[in-house]
Order: sequence, then structure tokens, then C-alpha cells
Amino acid sequence: MRLICGVDEAGRGPLAGAVYAAAVILNPAHPIAGLNDSKKLTAKRRDALEIAIKQHALAYAVSFASAAEIDEINILQASLLAMRRAIDMLAIVPDEVLVDGLHCPKIMLPSRAIVQGDALELCISAASILAKTARDRELMRLHILYPQYGFDKHKGYPTAAHRAALIEYGITPEHRLSYAPVKKVAQSDMNF
Repeated sequence: MRLICGVDEAGRGPLAGAVYAAAVILNPAHPIAGLNDSKKLTAKRRDALEIAIKQHALAYAVSFASAAEIDEINILQASLLAMRRAIDMLAIVPDEVLVDGLHCPKIMLPSRAIVQGDALELCISAASILAKTARDRELMRLHILYPQYGFDKHKGYPTAAHRAALIEYGITPEHRLSYAPVKKVAQSDMNF
């Protein structure tokens, strides 16, 4: 049996928090109904599927690259770094890695990038769900630390409410300084 690993990330666009990635090797003997691109699922459905994936997958791992790493190496490289970390954490070495998007992380395994792979390959769908649920939990944790920013609602994305909070309260250590709206606030803070 060839072991195929799906890999996807969550959180490239937000202004705050880490970018998360997951790697999943599904078990053909235990198919999981309802797998799909995490963005096409409700939060409740993602949470239920996360449990099923963790119960039935042959192997899975979730990792991240921090906001500081994103600022240091850029979001694409940080996403690939998080993916490589997740693959390296797997308890089983796959025969092939399928990655959502245009780019594969630098790994010593055969790999293929598949555009919209999270909607085409079940193992990538599973990875997208684990990455998204892990990142959403992290943003709920940030909401507890910084409730005035509304991370529980916008999950760090550049909504009007998040931009207004940035202007009113300034930046946190979890904000990505290399992103234009955050950089603009940081520069205006330095001008006072």
C-alpha cells in the first residue's frame, strides 16, 4: 500500500498569529465521510471532522511558523517551513506528499503541488481541516490575551474592526510587522 500524505496550511492572509500547516496520511480502511476544503465547511463540521481524522488517520501532525518567522522570511517561506515541520513530525514516512497550492516545501520525499488540492484530494482536505481548526484555536487563545482586538470574530484577518482596533490599541507581539496595515500602524506609533 502506497502511503500518500496530504499537506495544507491555514492563515496566510491574517495580520496576526502564526501560519499553521498539517500533514495527514489517511487510512484507506477507514474512509471519512464529508472531507472537503476547510473553507467550504462550517466551524461545527470542521470540529467534528477534526475528531474523525485524528481517530482514523494512519498518521497526522500539525505545526506552525510564528509571526516573527513570517516577518523574517516572508509568508510563503513561513508556510513552506510550517509544512516541512508537520511532515517531519509524522510518525510514518509517506511514499509521496501532495501539497495544496503552487509550491512544495523542500523535503527529501517525492512531492507534488496541486492547485485547489484541498477540494480535489481527500488527504489534502483532511490536512486543511486540521490546519484550520488548530489555527482557529490559537486565535481564540489570542482573544483571551487581547480581547479588545476581536480575534474570536475575525481570526486575525484584516477586517474593518481589526484595522480599527490596530489604530486604537496599537500592535501586539502577535501581529505581523511585515504586513502593510500593521507596518503602517507601527510606523505611525514611532512618529509620536
